[in-house]
Amino acid sequence: MEYLEFELPIKELEEQLQKCKVIGEESDVDVTQTCKQIEKKLKETRKEIYKNLTAWQRVQLSRHPDRPYTLDYIRAICGSSFLELHGDRNFKDDKAMIGGLGKIGDQSFMFIGQQKGYNTKTRQYRNFGMANPEGYRKALRLMKSAEKFGIPVVTILDTPGAYPGLEAEERGQGEAIARNILEMTRLKVPIITVIIGEGASGGALGIGVGDKVLMLENTWYSVISPESCSSILWRSWEYKEQAAAALKLTATDMKKLKLVDDIIKEPLGGAHRNREKAFELVSDAIVNSYGEFKNLSPKELVDQRMEKYSNMGVFKG
Repeated sequence: MEYLEFELPIKELEEQLQKCKVIGEESDVDVTQTCKQIEKKLKETRKEIYKNLTAWQRVQLSRHPDRPYTLDYIRAICGSSFLELHGDRNFKDDKAMIGGLGKIGDQSFMFIGQQKGYNTKTRQYRNFGMANPEGYRKALRLMKSAEKFGIPVVTILDTPGAYPGLEAEERGQGEAIARNILEMTRLKVPIITVIIGEGASGGALGIGVGDKVLMLENTWYSVISPESCSSILWRSWEYKEQAAAALKLTATDMKKLKLVDDIIKEPLGGAHRNREKAFELVSDAIVNSYGEFKNLSPKELVDQRMEKYSNMGVFKG
Protein backbone atom coordinates (compact mmCIF):
# COMPACT_ATOMS: atom_id res chain seq x y z
CA MET A 1 0.00 0.00 0.00
CA GLU A 2 1.33 3.42 -0.97
CA TYR A 3 0.87 6.32 1.43
CA LEU A 4 0.41 9.98 0.61
CA GLU A 5 2.37 12.60 2.56
CA PHE A 6 -0.50 13.48 4.92
CA GLU A 7 -1.07 9.75 5.61
CA LEU A 8 2.42 9.17 7.06
CA PRO A 9 1.27 9.18 10.75
CA ILE A 10 -1.06 6.28 9.80
CA LYS A 11 1.81 4.45 8.12
CA GLU A 12 3.99 4.76 11.26
CA LEU A 13 1.26 3.39 13.52
CA GLU A 14 0.47 0.52 11.13
CA GLU A 15 4.17 -0.42 11.09
CA GLN A 16 4.29 -0.27 14.91
CA LEU A 17 1.25 -2.55 15.11
CA GLN A 18 2.84 -5.01 12.69
CA LYS A 19 6.09 -5.10 14.71
CA CYS A 20 4.12 -5.57 17.93
CA LYS A 21 2.29 -8.58 16.47
CA VAL A 22 5.55 -10.10 15.20
CA ILE A 23 7.13 -9.78 18.69
CA GLY A 24 4.08 -11.52 20.18
CA GLU A 25 4.33 -14.38 17.68
CA GLU A 26 8.08 -14.89 17.98
CA SER A 27 8.43 -14.66 21.77
CA ASP A 28 6.54 -15.48 24.96
CA VAL A 29 5.87 -11.82 25.73
CA ASP A 30 2.18 -10.91 26.05
CA VAL A 31 1.68 -7.91 23.76
CA THR A 32 -2.13 -7.95 23.66
CA GLN A 33 -2.53 -4.76 25.68
CA THR A 34 0.11 -2.86 23.69
CA CYS A 35 -1.46 -3.92 20.39
CA LYS A 36 -4.88 -2.76 21.60
CA GLN A 37 -3.46 0.65 22.54
CA ILE A 38 -1.81 1.04 19.12
CA GLU A 39 -5.03 -0.07 17.36
CA LYS A 40 -7.03 2.48 19.34
CA LYS A 41 -4.57 5.27 18.46
CA LEU A 42 -4.57 4.16 14.82
CA LYS A 43 -8.37 4.33 14.67
CA GLU A 44 -8.39 7.82 16.20
CA THR A 45 -5.60 9.06 13.90
CA ARG A 46 -7.42 7.77 10.81
CA LYS A 47 -10.66 9.48 11.83
CA GLU A 48 -8.84 12.74 12.60
CA ILE A 49 -6.87 12.84 9.33
CA TYR A 50 -9.73 11.89 6.97
CA LYS A 51 -12.25 14.12 8.73
CA ASN A 52 -10.32 17.31 7.96
CA LEU A 53 -9.07 16.79 4.41
CA THR A 54 -8.30 19.89 2.34
CA ALA A 55 -9.39 20.19 -1.31
CA TRP A 56 -5.83 19.43 -2.48
CA GLN A 57 -5.62 16.31 -0.29
CA ARG A 58 -8.85 15.04 -1.87
CA VAL A 59 -7.33 15.66 -5.31
CA GLN A 60 -4.32 13.57 -4.23
CA LEU A 61 -6.61 10.78 -2.98
CA SER A 62 -8.53 10.80 -6.28
CA ARG A 63 -5.22 10.08 -8.06
CA HIS A 64 -3.99 7.44 -5.62
CA PRO A 65 -2.19 4.70 -7.61
CA ASP A 66 -4.06 1.94 -5.73
CA ARG A 67 -7.48 3.49 -6.36
CA PRO A 68 -9.87 1.28 -8.40
CA TYR A 69 -10.47 2.34 -12.01
CA THR A 70 -13.48 2.09 -14.32
CA LEU A 71 -12.93 -1.53 -15.39
CA ASP A 72 -12.43 -2.59 -11.76
CA TYR A 73 -15.88 -1.20 -10.90
CA ILE A 74 -17.57 -2.67 -13.99
CA ARG A 75 -16.08 -6.15 -13.49
CA ALA A 76 -16.94 -6.14 -9.78
CA ILE A 77 -20.49 -4.90 -10.36
CA CYS A 78 -21.38 -6.92 -13.50
CA GLY A 79 -19.15 -10.00 -13.10
CA SER A 80 -19.01 -12.17 -16.22
CA SER A 81 -22.06 -10.47 -17.79
CA PHE A 82 -19.95 -7.54 -19.07
CA LEU A 83 -19.40 -7.54 -22.84
CA GLU A 84 -16.99 -4.87 -24.03
CA LEU A 85 -17.77 -3.21 -27.38
CA HIS A 86 -15.09 -1.54 -29.51
CA GLY A 87 -14.58 1.13 -32.16
CA ASP A 88 -16.31 4.29 -33.34
CA ARG A 89 -17.02 2.85 -36.85
CA ASN A 90 -15.17 5.82 -38.26
CA PHE A 91 -11.48 5.98 -37.36
CA LYS A 92 -10.34 3.41 -34.74
CA ASP A 93 -10.87 2.00 -31.25
CA ASP A 94 -9.80 4.39 -28.47
CA LYS A 95 -8.34 2.42 -25.55
CA ALA A 96 -8.79 5.35 -23.13
CA MET A 97 -12.58 5.15 -23.49
CA ILE A 98 -14.21 1.81 -22.76
CA GLY A 99 -17.81 0.73 -23.04
CA GLY A 100 -20.11 -2.24 -23.25
CA LEU A 101 -23.18 -4.02 -21.96
CA GLY A 102 -23.41 -5.43 -18.45
CA LYS A 103 -26.04 -6.53 -15.97
CA ILE A 104 -26.74 -5.60 -12.36
CA GLY A 105 -29.15 -8.29 -11.20
CA ASP A 106 -31.64 -8.71 -14.06
CA GLN A 107 -31.29 -5.18 -15.41
CA SER A 108 -29.01 -4.48 -18.39
CA PHE A 109 -27.00 -1.24 -18.55
CA MET A 110 -24.71 0.30 -21.15
CA PHE A 111 -21.50 1.18 -19.28
CA ILE A 112 -19.19 3.86 -20.71
CA GLY A 113 -16.13 5.31 -18.98
CA GLN A 114 -12.52 6.46 -19.14
CA GLN A 115 -9.92 3.86 -18.22
CA LYS A 116 -6.47 4.64 -16.80
CA GLY A 117 -3.51 2.27 -16.62
CA TYR A 118 -1.95 0.87 -13.44
CA ASN A 119 1.69 0.63 -14.61
CA THR A 120 3.88 2.31 -17.25
CA LYS A 121 2.92 -0.08 -20.05
CA THR A 122 -0.85 0.06 -19.47
CA ARG A 123 -0.77 3.82 -18.87
CA GLN A 124 0.69 4.28 -22.35
CA TYR A 125 -1.80 1.76 -23.78
CA ARG A 126 -4.72 3.67 -22.20
CA ASN A 127 -3.18 7.07 -23.03
CA PHE A 128 -3.34 8.00 -19.31
CA GLY A 129 -7.16 8.00 -19.45
CA MET A 130 -7.19 10.88 -21.95
CA ALA A 131 -9.60 10.11 -24.79
CA ASN A 132 -9.23 11.19 -28.42
CA PRO A 133 -12.21 12.26 -30.58
CA GLU A 134 -12.78 8.63 -31.62
CA GLY A 135 -13.26 7.78 -27.93
CA TYR A 136 -16.11 10.29 -27.61
CA ARG A 137 -17.57 9.09 -30.92
CA LYS A 138 -17.41 5.50 -29.69
CA ALA A 139 -19.21 6.60 -26.50
CA LEU A 140 -21.92 8.30 -28.58
CA ARG A 141 -22.34 5.22 -30.80
CA LEU A 142 -22.88 3.07 -27.71
CA MET A 143 -25.35 5.56 -26.21
CA LYS A 144 -27.34 5.59 -29.43
CA SER A 145 -27.38 1.75 -29.45
CA ALA A 146 -28.63 1.78 -25.85
CA GLU A 147 -31.35 4.28 -26.80
CA LYS A 148 -32.45 2.09 -29.70
CA PHE A 149 -32.99 -0.91 -27.41
CA GLY A 150 -34.27 1.04 -24.39
CA ILE A 151 -31.24 0.26 -22.20
CA PRO A 152 -30.23 2.79 -19.47
CA VAL A 153 -26.73 4.31 -19.71
CA VAL A 154 -24.15 4.49 -16.90
CA THR A 155 -21.15 6.75 -17.51
CA ILE A 156 -18.08 6.53 -15.25
CA LEU A 157 -15.79 9.57 -15.14
CA ASP A 158 -12.08 9.39 -14.37
CA THR A 159 -9.88 11.51 -16.61
CA PRO A 160 -7.26 14.28 -16.32
CA GLY A 161 -8.91 15.75 -19.46
CA ALA A 162 -9.43 15.01 -23.14
CA TYR A 163 -6.20 14.37 -25.06
CA PRO A 164 -4.76 17.78 -26.09
CA GLY A 165 -2.51 16.54 -28.93
CA LEU A 166 -2.32 17.97 -32.45
CA GLU A 167 -3.81 14.84 -34.05
CA ALA A 168 -6.79 15.00 -31.65
CA GLU A 169 -7.46 18.59 -32.69
CA GLU A 170 -7.10 17.64 -36.38
CA ARG A 171 -9.79 14.99 -35.97
CA GLY A 172 -12.19 17.40 -34.21
CA GLN A 173 -11.79 16.99 -30.45
CA GLY A 174 -13.96 20.02 -29.63
CA GLU A 175 -16.69 18.97 -32.06
CA ALA A 176 -16.79 15.39 -30.70
CA ILE A 177 -17.23 16.61 -27.09
CA ALA A 178 -19.82 19.24 -28.07
CA ARG A 179 -21.76 16.67 -30.12
CA ASN A 180 -21.85 14.30 -27.13
CA ILE A 181 -23.14 17.02 -24.78
CA LEU A 182 -25.89 17.91 -27.28
CA GLU A 183 -26.90 14.29 -27.89
CA MET A 184 -26.83 13.36 -24.20
CA THR A 185 -29.23 16.18 -23.27
CA ARG A 186 -31.87 14.62 -25.55
CA LEU A 187 -31.12 10.90 -25.17
CA LYS A 188 -34.39 9.06 -24.54
CA VAL A 189 -33.12 6.64 -21.88
CA PRO A 190 -31.99 7.30 -18.27
CA ILE A 191 -28.34 8.38 -17.86
CA ILE A 192 -26.58 7.85 -14.53
CA THR A 193 -23.15 9.46 -14.17
CA VAL A 194 -20.63 8.44 -11.49
CA ILE A 195 -17.37 10.35 -10.87
CA ILE A 196 -14.90 7.82 -9.42
CA GLY A 197 -11.65 9.81 -9.65
CA GLU A 198 -10.70 12.90 -11.61
CA GLY A 199 -13.42 14.79 -13.44
CA ALA A 200 -11.39 17.32 -15.40
CA SER A 201 -12.56 19.77 -18.00
CA GLY A 202 -14.51 18.99 -21.18
CA GLY A 203 -12.88 15.57 -21.19
CA ALA A 204 -15.17 14.58 -18.33
CA LEU A 205 -18.15 16.58 -19.54
CA GLY A 206 -18.08 14.74 -22.88
CA ILE A 207 -19.74 11.78 -21.12
CA GLY A 208 -20.93 13.67 -18.02
CA VAL A 209 -24.46 14.86 -18.82
CA GLY A 210 -26.74 12.74 -16.64
CA ASP A 211 -30.21 12.60 -15.09
CA LYS A 212 -28.40 11.75 -11.87
CA VAL A 213 -24.78 12.79 -11.32
CA LEU A 214 -23.05 11.08 -8.39
CA MET A 215 -19.62 11.83 -6.95
CA LEU A 216 -17.55 9.57 -4.78
CA GLU A 217 -16.45 11.37 -1.62
CA ASN A 218 -12.74 11.77 -2.49
CA THR A 219 -13.07 12.89 -6.11
CA TRP A 220 -13.02 16.23 -7.89
CA TYR A 221 -14.93 17.79 -10.77
CA SER A 222 -13.78 21.04 -12.34
CA VAL A 223 -13.22 23.02 -15.52
CA ILE A 224 -9.44 22.85 -14.94
CA SER A 225 -6.96 20.93 -12.78
CA PRO A 226 -5.42 22.77 -9.77
CA GLU A 227 -1.92 22.55 -11.33
CA SER A 228 -3.02 24.08 -14.64
CA CYS A 229 -5.02 26.76 -12.83
CA SER A 230 -1.96 27.60 -10.71
CA SER A 231 0.32 27.79 -13.76
CA ILE A 232 -2.09 30.18 -15.55
CA LEU A 233 -2.75 32.49 -12.59
CA TRP A 234 0.64 32.41 -10.84
CA ARG A 235 2.90 31.15 -13.69
CA SER A 236 3.98 28.34 -11.37
CA TRP A 237 2.66 24.98 -10.12
CA GLU A 238 3.57 25.87 -6.54
CA TYR A 239 0.15 27.39 -5.77
CA LYS A 240 -1.84 24.27 -6.66
CA GLU A 241 -3.18 23.92 -3.10
CA GLN A 242 -4.56 27.48 -3.16
CA ALA A 243 -6.00 26.85 -6.63
CA ALA A 244 -7.70 23.63 -5.45
CA ALA A 245 -9.39 25.49 -2.59
CA ALA A 246 -10.47 28.39 -4.82
CA LEU A 247 -11.87 26.15 -7.58
CA LYS A 248 -14.49 24.61 -5.22
CA LEU A 249 -13.94 21.23 -6.87
CA THR A 250 -14.68 18.74 -4.06
CA ALA A 251 -17.84 16.64 -3.84
CA THR A 252 -19.17 18.74 -0.94
CA ASP A 253 -18.64 22.00 -2.87
CA MET A 254 -20.25 20.59 -6.02
CA LYS A 255 -23.30 19.37 -4.10
CA LYS A 256 -23.64 22.75 -2.38
CA LEU A 257 -23.55 24.47 -5.79
CA LYS A 258 -26.18 21.98 -7.08
CA LEU A 259 -23.90 20.83 -9.90
CA VAL A 260 -24.05 17.21 -8.76
CA ASP A 261 -26.99 15.39 -7.17
CA ASP A 262 -25.48 13.13 -4.53
CA ILE A 263 -22.25 12.10 -2.82
CA ILE A 264 -21.38 8.42 -2.39
CA LYS A 265 -19.58 7.92 0.92
CA GLU A 266 -16.26 6.07 0.61
CA PRO A 267 -14.76 3.60 3.08
CA LEU A 268 -12.54 5.42 5.62
CA GLY A 269 -9.27 6.34 3.91
CA GLY A 270 -10.61 6.14 0.36
CA ALA A 271 -12.03 3.59 -2.08
CA HIS A 272 -8.67 1.79 -2.36
CA ARG A 273 -8.70 0.95 1.37
CA ASN A 274 -11.74 -1.29 1.00
CA ARG A 275 -12.42 -1.98 -2.66
CA GLU A 276 -15.27 -4.47 -2.13
CA LYS A 277 -17.18 -1.98 -0.01
CA ALA A 278 -16.61 0.79 -2.59
CA PHE A 279 -17.90 -1.47 -5.41
CA GLU A 280 -20.98 -2.34 -3.36
CA LEU A 281 -21.75 1.33 -2.58
CA VAL A 282 -21.46 2.34 -6.26
CA SER A 283 -23.60 -0.61 -7.40
CA ASP A 284 -26.35 0.28 -4.89
CA ALA A 285 -26.22 3.95 -5.92
CA ILE A 286 -26.66 3.03 -9.63
CA VAL A 287 -29.62 0.71 -8.89
CA ASN A 288 -31.33 3.27 -6.63
CA SER A 289 -30.82 6.06 -9.17
CA TYR A 290 -32.24 3.95 -11.99
CA GLY A 291 -35.30 3.27 -9.81
CA GLU A 292 -36.06 7.00 -9.82
CA PHE A 293 -36.21 7.24 -13.63
CA LYS A 294 -37.28 3.84 -14.96
CA ASN A 295 -41.02 4.68 -14.98
CA LEU A 296 -40.68 8.04 -16.73
CA SER A 297 -41.62 8.36 -20.40
CA PRO A 298 -38.87 9.45 -22.82
CA LYS A 299 -40.47 12.92 -23.08
CA GLU A 300 -40.64 13.36 -19.30
CA LEU A 301 -37.03 12.17 -18.99
CA VAL A 302 -35.68 14.63 -21.57
CA ASP A 303 -37.80 17.54 -20.25
CA GLN A 304 -36.58 16.90 -16.69
CA ARG A 305 -32.94 16.68 -17.83
CA MET A 306 -33.22 19.90 -19.86
CA GLU A 307 -34.83 21.65 -16.88
CA LYS A 308 -32.07 20.43 -14.56
CA TYR A 309 -29.23 21.74 -16.74
CA SER A 310 -31.05 25.00 -17.59
CA ASN A 311 -31.25 25.82 -13.87
CA MET A 312 -27.51 25.40 -13.30
CA GLY A 313 -25.63 28.62 -12.73
CA VAL A 314 -28.77 30.60 -11.86
CA PHE A 315 -27.76 33.11 -9.20
CA LYS A 316 -30.09 35.11 -7.01
CA GLY A 317 -28.51 38.21 -5.48
